[in-house]
Amino acid sequence: MRKSIKSLAVIAGLALTATSLAACGSDNATGSADNSKKMETVDISGKLAGAGASSQKDAVDAWKAGFSEVAKNVEVTYDPTGSGAGVTTFLQGGVAFAGTDQALSSEEVEKSAAVCKDSKAINLPVYVSPVAVAFNLEGIKTLNLKAETIAKIFRGEITKWNDPAIAADNADAKLPNAKIVAVHRADQSGTTENFTDYLHAAAPDAWPDEPSKDWPVAGGESGDKTAGVVDNLKKTVGAIGYIDASQAGDFGTVALKAGDGFVEYSAEAAAKVVESAEVEEGREKNDLALKLNRTPDDPEAYPLVLVSYYAVCPQYKDANTAKLVKAWVNYVVSADGQKKAAEAAGSAPLGAEITKKITAALDEIK
Repeated sequence: MRKSIKSLAVIAGLALTATSLAACGSDNATGSADNSKKMETVDISGKLAGAGASSQKDAVDAWKAGFSEVAKNVEVTYDPTGSGAGVTTFLQGGVAFAGTDQALSSEEVEKSAAVCKDSKAINLPVYVSPVAVAFNLEGIKTLNLKAETIAKIFRGEITKWNDPAIAADNADAKLPNAKIVAVHRADQSGTTENFTDYLHAAAPDAWPDEPSKDWPVAGGESGDKTAGVVDNLKKTVGAIGYIDASQAGDFGTVALKAGDGFVEYSAEAAAKVVESAEVEEGREKNDLALKLNRTPDDPEAYPLVLVSYYAVCPQYKDANTAKLVKAWVNYVVSADGQKKAAEAAGSAPLGAEITKKITAALDEIK
């Protein structure tokens, strides 16, 4: 049975206790646990604007509430416009940071030189969540689906719920002779890029398209942002879509192939994949874009995981903006910040090692 990802909130607090971080009012933050106390008296003020991934929305709301208690004179705004729109706004200088469910591409990093002072943007992981493949079928709460089967569903090649490919891995399910309605994101989306990355890696013959923020296949239904997909799923019996797991609610969800079995999503299962991830080669200094293994051998590792980043500048044209960004992101990745995200959005915790790398990168922002 799928574990409630919100029930695992305590993991986030325990995993990061040793790496609680200061919100940086100065340029000399350290990664010690004592710094969590300094956050209560941090002397910074101003307005900080971000935009981007809608997957982070519930977590950001929790982070803003927590951050306001330790940085009382800072106003943080975040517009959940979607990863693509957020990155565009950041690259145009409209916000100080972008939330994105896929690390900036090399082209986007090059463009960032226009808004970052004598530097290029880096990606810092802040939010880890399973992506749920969710469906609306009465009386069915979970189904086993191989990546190839999912790919054919979203390409419109499998059109009925009682198709032999679905039935083969769900012998005990009473599958209806009902139409499948595949729902994808209408906007540029990091969730789409993660979903298509999974399909391309795990079933390249069935899904030859390269990963993309834009949905590559004609047909099907679409919804704007996560909320639009959720709305379509709610009102359409027989619908299936991909959404941040925090929004899965009462939908049925898919267990994915991993190793020699099928694994249902959970914060624990998502964390296993992230723990084994490596930093991508060829990135800028302190850029922590992660390469995820979409075909894990571990039968308890859920392969469809979203790592959401903040795209930030190593150097800002305004010194106070740099201080505000450092303070905000340090809070977000702290033990308290990650615990609040887990409680609000069911996210998985950042591991201790990647958190140390994040804080080291933040120390050098100026």
